[in-house]
Amino acid sequence: MTNISIDQIGFLSPGNYAPDNPLDGLEKTLSLLQYGEALGFASAWVRQRHLEPGISSAAAFLAAATQRTSDIELGTAVIPIGYENPYRLAEDLSTVDVLSRGRLNVGLSAGKPPHLDLIGPLAFDGDWSGYDFSHERVLRFQDNLRSNLLGDDDTVIKTPFGTKRPRLQPHAKGLADRLWYGGGSLRSAAWAGSHGFNLLIGNVTTGEDTDAFFVAQARQLALYRSSGGAGRRVALGRVIVPIDGADTITRRRYRDYAAGRHERTLTPQGERRTLYAGDLVGSADEILERLYADPILPEVSEIRLELPYEFEEGEYRQILEDFVRLIAPELGWSGAPSSKPASINIGAGQFRRPARGR
Repeated sequence: MTNISIDQIGFLSPGNYAPDNPLDGLEKTLSLLQYGEALGFASAWVRQRHLEPGISSAAAFLAAATQRTSDIELGTAVIPIGYENPYRLAEDLSTVDVLSRGRLNVGLSAGKPPHLDLIGPLAFDGDWSGYDFSHERVLRFQDNLRSNLLGDDDTVIKTPFGTKRPRLQPHAKGLADRLWYGGGSLRSAAWAGSHGFNLLIGNVTTGEDTDAFFVAQARQLALYRSSGGAGRRVALGRVIVPIDGADTITRRRYRDYAAGRHERTLTPQGERRTLYAGDLVGSADEILERLYADPILPEVSEIRLELPYEFEEGEYRQILEDFVRLIAPELGWSGAPSSKPASINIGAGQFRRPARGR
């Protein structure tokens, strides 16, 4: 076993729903975040996806989540900045952070966002070919979060509350320092490190001068830290599906799921040479054996379960509970005393939330 010391655990929910019943799926995802908080997860993250039966507005969804949870950190992983107005997004997410009492983490990505040929004309009211999709949009968003005064020293606006100096409202203190970048290439890793962003890395990356996933990701992580990211938070994402608490039929389906995605892990995919890590599906002992062999895990202190698409709420709960009960403690996670201990029903028994720290 290598020197692994995980002190924070999180999970990433896809936010699935049936196209004809989005309310049911979104409510179940909110419930899953509450469940994860009760189990002792430090953070819960949601994807922002467009044109899919999932969460299309992370800001709107997490605003609701702030009112259903009280302690768990809430994160976006990730928001493609290309479709967003950096000022309006800063207003929205500042509001969410205030509602959460400072629990929000914002993950972003730059570059041309997905489905641009379909969404671009709608989002930009016409020709988007000359639009700025660079990292500069991320920096403008970050600067807006700082809520600096606008205009010159004499600039004021008249409001129902009197004459005021203009600035972005509400000002969410500290949010500009809780920004993450979704890194998947050497360029993005270097940029995130040099600009003081935390780093999100997962089970998908870009093969640059190598066909080996772990080699590529290790190079990116090393470059991030040497470019200025040393000492900042890095959250490692892996698809982890323990089968211990599942019934026989569900176990078989989990293994079939992993088998159906195995081929993509064998060679780089597409023009961008995308590399995929294998899904970790099996008993806790099988998963731990593979995690102990993961060369990236000893380099980080935070791990994030990337929950698969198209599973049911009960299956997500089983995965989270098995991970907390059987896997996380073997990676060094222990939690810390909690001021709000809670008990939740799991199957026929009861699970008391383990205490944890930040």
